[in-house]
Amino acid sequence: MNKPIRVACAECTVRDLCLPPGLSSQEIEEVEAIVGTRRKIKRYQELFHAGDGFGSLYAIRVGSFKTRVTTQDGREQVTGFRMAGEILGLDGIGLQRHACDAVALEDSEVCVIPFEQLEELSREHTALQHHFHRVMSRELVNDQGLMLLLGNMRAEERLATFLLNMSERMRARGFSPNSFVLRMSRQEIGSYLGLKLETVSRAFSRFNEMGMVEVSQREIRLKDTGALRSMVEHCTGT
Repeated sequence: MNKPIRVACAECTVRDLCLPPGLSSQEIEEVEAIVGTRRKIKRYQELFHAGDGFGSLYAIRVGSFKTRVTTQDGREQVTGFRMAGEILGLDGIGLQRHACDAVALEDSEVCVIPFEQLEELSREHTALQHHFHRVMSRELVNDQGLMLLLGNMRAEERLATFLLNMSERMRARGFSPNSFVLRMSRQEIGSYLGLKLETVSRAFSRFNEMGMVEVSQREIRLKDTGALRSMVEHCTGT
């Protein structure tokens, strides 16, 4: 196992995504005291496995992950994609065991946050408590969004929603919202969206033909986000 690295939240480039705004220097130092260490996770390595005991949350500092469950017939079902500034491990809070696997999509680094200590600190600092409540709420909203994708949208609409979501998450991190690299494979995208690999490939080709998206392997350039958004809005009735 790699030797843990000491963490400095005040110097972290994704601090504004992990921590609530307005914390004092002393409050940040208290968070650093409970976070304590970082872990490096190699590409394809599991951070945790379904059934593992729950004890910590993990703030992604660098890189990205997929979460997955294994169906009864042995197939992998991707349940989400997480990137820098987002939290992994919330699935373990209720039953004190993780309900899914978390697998690195690239060489990544996480900050380890012992949950009991986080709860104690949150009781002392309401801003921190409210922030993590918002994080958990966001996870629920994402799950509901996935149900909408699987239930009401055609293949192209599902992929359009996925690309727009990735665009907004890139924007929030200070990156280009129109040009980015997808760290997940098309097969993993299909698993997440409930589509076959061939269907995902056809949808990408269709977007390329329509001039909405330019695709070069995993490099994506959104050329007409307005058209993508109209496609989604037409489906949802907004």
